[in-house]
Amino acid sequence: MGFIGSGYIGSTIARLAIEAGHQVVLSNSRGPETLADTAAELGPRASAATSGEAAAAGDVVVVTVPVNAFPNLPATPLAGKTVIDTCNYGPERDGNIPELDSKSLTSSELPLRNIPEAMLVKAFNNIFFKHLLSLARPAGAADRSYLPVAGDSAPAKAAVTEFIESIGYSVVNAGPLAHSWRQATDTPVWGTPHGPTSNEKGQPVGEDAIRAALATATLGPGSLAGHPAAAGPSSRSPRVMRRVAA
Repeated sequence: MGFIGSGYIGSTIARLAIEAGHQVVLSNSRGPETLADTAAELGPRASAATSGEAAAAGDVVVVTVPVNAFPNLPATPLAGKTVIDTCNYGPERDGNIPELDSKSLTSSELPLRNIPEAMLVKAFNNIFFKHLLSLARPAGAADRSYLPVAGDSAPAKAAVTEFIESIGYSVVNAGPLAHSWRQATDTPVWGTPHGPTSNEKGQPVGEDAIRAALATATLGPGSLAGHPAAAGPSSRSPRVMRRVAA
């Protein structure tokens, strides 16, 4: 699988993926030579490449970059791919983006302007990278944690669910991309359920706690009337299928 962006979250997901037996191709905005040490540390299942090469490397690609870098995403190799968007919008870092400030779009709908043929799924954006590393548990563990995923493509959600389950987590279906704001920065499901960042090990979070946190999120003022983001979630989203054909 490919990684566009190899910061804290990207490298943590890559580490968990390698431990689960996946091959990973890392990239960043500074060139593959700057990732040589990271790839070497991760071992023989990891390699470094350009963003375009990473995008072409697998059927699932993790995009973990600042929101203001979305225009630089390689559209052609991402066409038809399942793309995991881990990104959170922060005006202090990304600059003000009117559509996101007005809440007329979610941060996961925005990149589709640049990669319109990708199948985008929002995941991993609500958890601190150290918690993500420490809370992975095998299937069937009593203290296995859940992560929300939002997306419009059922096959893409299924592929992401399969991947997330392989690296030690279970999944809550958080609805379409228009509802992905429910897991964005400063919402009840963002960070808080896993405990403070001062506790590097974090705490496991079950399915019901994730669903409750998603349900209590509020969009706040400024959203455009009639946008799907303004609609409330269903009382209980359908489960995502657990496996897809290879």
